[in-house]
Amino acid sequence: MAARTQPLYSESQPFRHWRMQIALSVPPLAILVVACRQIFWHKAWTSPPLSNGGLIFLTLLLSAVYLRLNTVRMVTEVLQGEVVVRFRGIWKKRRVPAESIRSVATIEYDPTVDFGGYGIRSGRGGLAYIARGNRAVQLELIDGERLFIGSQKPDELAGHLRGLAALRR
Repeated sequence: MAARTQPLYSESQPFRHWRMQIALSVPPLAILVVACRQIFWHKAWTSPPLSNGGLIFLTLLLSAVYLRLNTVRMVTEVLQGEVVVRFRGIWKKRRVPAESIRSVATIEYDPTVDFGGYGIRSGRGGLAYIARGNRAVQLELIDGERLFIGSQKPDELAGHLRGLAALRR
C-alpha cells in the first residue's frame, strides 16, 4: 500500500443545516411512533398489521440512515499535484490535477440563488461543492469548466491553489 502524502492544506466542513436535520428526522420519528403505537398500545397502523420485528427493523434502519447522513462532511485537500474535494461518506472524490487549473479566484455567492442549495450542485456558473456559508474558491480549468469549492477560509485555500498551479507550469 502506498504511503499517503501529507496535504499542503486541509479543510473539513460539517454538512449540518437545521432545516435538513428536521426533514431527515421525520421518517425515523414517524416510524418510531407507529412502532410504539403497535407494540406498546396494541393499535395497529395498517390492516393487516406489520410484524413487530419488521417495525423494529425499519425503525433501526431509518435511524441508522439518519445518523449516517448527519455525519457527512465536506473535505477539501490540496496535495502535492492536485486538489481533492469530497463529501466524506456519500460521494466519491473529485480530483483536479494542478496542471488543469487555469485560474483561481475567491468569490461570494448565494448558494440558493446561484446553485439551488447545498451539496454537489450544478448551476449556471459551473459545478459547486457547497457545505455551508457563502464564500468559495472558483477554479477555471483548462477545458473551460468552472468548479466552485465552498470554504470557510477561501483566501487561504486560494493561496495554496495558486501556488500549486504556479509550481506545475
